[in-house]
Amino acid sequence: MWYFAWILGVLMACFASVLAAIYMEQHQDLDGE
Repeated sequence: MWYFAWILGVLMACFASVLAAIYMEQHQDLDGE
């Protein structure tokens, strides 16, 4: 079941990238103010 681990890894990477983008946006707003 290597494909299961591969899909899980891809989903985790996408989730991490989304969280990072939201985190960066919020910190940019704080720096702007």
